[in-house]
Amino acid sequence: MLRAVGGCAYQSGAKRSWRSGAAGAHDKTMSTVHNGVSPRAHAVQAAAALAASMGIGRFVYTPILPLMHTQAGLSASLGATLATANYLGYLIGALAGILIPGAVRSAAVMRTSLVVLIATLALMPTTHDGSIWFALRLIAGIASALVFMIAVSALHAHLRGQSQFLAGWGFGGVGLGIALSGVLVFVVRFIGSWGTAWLASAGLAVVCAVAAWGLTPEPRPIITPDAPGTPSSHRWFTALVISYFLEGIGYIIAGTFLVAAIDLAAPEWVGSGAWIVVGLAAFPSCALWAWLSLRWSRPTLLLVALLIQAVGIALPAVIGGVGPALISAFLFGVTFLGIGSIALAIGAHLQFPRAVALLTAGYSVGQILGPLVVTPLLRDGYRDALLLGAAVVLGAAVAAAVLRFRFPSDLDADPRTATSTEEVVFDVR
Repeated sequence: MLRAVGGCAYQSGAKRSWRSGAAGAHDKTMSTVHNGVSPRAHAVQAAAALAASMGIGRFVYTPILPLMHTQAGLSASLGATLATANYLGYLIGALAGILIPGAVRSAAVMRTSLVVLIATLALMPTTHDGSIWFALRLIAGIASALVFMIAVSALHAHLRGQSQFLAGWGFGGVGLGIALSGVLVFVVRFIGSWGTAWLASAGLAVVCAVAAWGLTPEPRPIITPDAPGTPSSHRWFTALVISYFLEGIGYIIAGTFLVAAIDLAAPEWVGSGAWIVVGLAAFPSCALWAWLSLRWSRPTLLLVALLIQAVGIALPAVIGGVGPALISAFLFGVTFLGIGSIALAIGAHLQFPRAVALLTAGYSVGQILGPLVVTPLLRDGYRDALLLGAAVVLGAAVAAAVLRFRFPSDLDADPRTATSTEEVVFDVR
């Protein structure tokens, strides 16, 4: 079986480094036009799709959550349940993309998913029924995953042979969507209601969808042959799976409840402001981690990123005030996209069978478990939940530390182009 991989500024190939990926970055291929669209235009279209599907469709719930608590009577336990619904939908969408490879190479699926996603956002304020909210967030998760996978495949296919930094800025669309939706909710909370925030977010998603509408998925992405894996690589891959699974739990606790937690310990505007900082930090983070990987190994970068993220998650739980809240947001934003890309790149490098699919599944399950695990801790606020999230991420860092000892850096695999009959699996976060 063959797999195609997509991630934050990551190019396929078990031994391919950022330096080799950038070798042709400055040659004349930078001006190559693919299907009549320049590489930069493809990056912009993919960034818009990622902004709509992830930055808005998936993560706008985080800054709106405090408004729903105070204005819509949403309980903390139901808030966690709605978060879980979205992550469950995301897992369903990811599995659909894995089982039906053609879906992630279809412009029709992308456009339909964008329309469905926008509809779920617009319908949220039309009811106070928790079961309907659950269904809407579940459907939004499915649509988000499909759009994300299609944007990932298109981004890598059309930027093949280009600078990895251009791909990094394309993936920064997730952070840009977070920042734009954060600004929107920040303004709306002073002039409107929680319902207005959902409707305004739907409008912002429409703008991003229009910009992404012309994105054309590539039907034959670059792949790497699935190696059988060797006994010596099993130890590292096991550690990686454990680390990435724990990261899924810890990261999503902060990704869901960070704004609500800050709102309880700081002036009202700080929570929404912090979420804007998360987006602004995430926007250039993929290009940043690509640059850092020119100088340090991926296992080292994964360990460092996890430690930084753990500090960021714990900070507002132990120190109140505006400064710690904004620092926390920055540390979280600058790491959460990078950790995913680094982990998936390591998995592909180890040549373990179905590495990307296994890592993605573990990460998605972790995201589903995260809100459920901390629900009993939410009765007295979010402090204990954030501390638990930070502790789980520290556990992920401990598992990642194993990767640094005698890491097999000499594995190799030659990328080639998939044929129409080969199975293709895309990583999703």
